[in-house]
Amino acid sequence: MHKKLFIPGPVDVRPDVLEKMAAPMISHRGKAATNLQKSISEKMQKVFQTKNTIVLSTTSGSGLMESAIRCCTAKRAAVFSIGAFGDRWYKMATANGVPADKFRAEDGQATDPKQVDEVLATGKYDLITVTHNETSVGIMNPVAEIAEVVRKYPDVIFCVDTVSSMGGADIPVDKWGIDFCITSTQKCLGLPPGLSIASVSERAFQRAQTVPNRGLYLDIVEIYNKVKKDDKYQYPSTPSLSHMFALDYQLDRILEEGLENRWNRHAEMAEVVRAWARKHFALFSDERYLSNTLTTVKNTRGISVADLNKALGERGFEISNGYGDLKEKTFRIAHMADAQMEDVKAVLAAIEEVLGL
Repeated sequence: MHKKLFIPGPVDVRPDVLEKMAAPMISHRGKAATNLQKSISEKMQKVFQTKNTIVLSTTSGSGLMESAIRCCTAKRAAVFSIGAFGDRWYKMATANGVPADKFRAEDGQATDPKQVDEVLATGKYDLITVTHNETSVGIMNPVAEIAEVVRKYPDVIFCVDTVSSMGGADIPVDKWGIDFCITSTQKCLGLPPGLSIASVSERAFQRAQTVPNRGLYLDIVEIYNKVKKDDKYQYPSTPSLSHMFALDYQLDRILEEGLENRWNRHAEMAEVVRAWARKHFALFSDERYLSNTLTTVKNTRGISVADLNKALGERGFEISNGYGDLKEKTFRIAHMADAQMEDVKAVLAAIEEVLGL
């Protein structure tokens, strides 16, 4: 039996989207591929709200996150973390020999724009990474406020992880001045995992050209140049055409729904889950910065989350236990992609039934 997923990705994918992945192959160097990739780029620019160049990578979101910090740090990176995925960006830096310092907020707290200002004012850093939406703690960072700070430092490349929020929240890339904005397919975009997407500014590209030892597969200079060359929208290595067929189709569905309608749907589902959590448990994170795509619930009742999930599985649902050290101390309910309000209410009712609430 298929379990309806309320986990932080992968998400349930619409059958018509899955069908597009079964489309016959085409030459990845032919005109049809150029047209496909150009179509995706133009639609993704609308989703990202940017005029910057769109690049794709046949990786999870981590692939282009690693590309960003490795290729665009010439001096030192300041990694602002609010959870496991911010920590991952720091691990990527150290694994690639990129000088970096991590500034970690307490679990459940957002990145403080004042701290960002203090750190950048030292002049030690020429790149900053921020997680927009941290699924380990259910926080959505105040990136608009952080962007105001970063704007004061024109030599700093601004990298933002929107893996679990792009398509589910209003993220105006150009307005916020984001140089390298990364997302992936298996979250709010409502596709299977396997493709990472980013908008890359000319500033980021120019910086990357000054950085040696950028690697090969994830070298943003090579990727960027190949995409831009003669407007052919090609890639240095063979991309996942199946994902691209599905992405091109799903982007039409997203734009048809309307970006604001999609953002509002996510926000409305989030409000219902939050109200339920306050009634029966408690919210884990700072209420000023709660995520619109996932809610982290504090396990105030001391239930076995593993047993709850097992019982939910028998009813056709799956939620997520807490991440890392927060396992069993919290549990997480995602409300993203093509999930509808009736889906959210159904899983909450199932939890109440299992726990006798």
